Amino acid sequence: MQNSPQDLHKKVLGKKGEQLVEKYLKTQGCKILEKNYKTPFGEADLIVLDGDEIAFVEVKTRTGTAYGTPAEAVGADKQRRYRQIAQAYWLKTGKEPNARFDVAEVYADGTIEYIKYAF
Repeated sequence: MQNSPQDLHKKVLGKKGEQLVEKYLKTQGCKILEKNYKTPFGEADLIVLDGDEIAFVEVKTRTGTAYGTPAEAVGADKQRRYRQIAQAYWLKTGKEPNARFDVAEVYADGTIEYIKYAF
């Protein structure tokens, strides 16, 4: 089954947003540990080392706020999955890190609003 032009646009926009956030986090002194980290529970967009904390980062890219802010799209179900993803990551690495969950809001013009400890 082929993706519609709208689906393709969303994928391209999302990938661009992830790349922008990755560059932003590197300028903030973070080390990228994983990109698009897949588990049976879902995928974490980025896992980064920020000082002594590991941040599990959900990147939400939008062209506008007509349907709310990008962070508002990270509901209870997505938050639950991110916690499960973190547990899977901890099992794989063998230790439970000092962790947090962040959301990066990216707008089509390249603006980034980064929310530490988002949930």
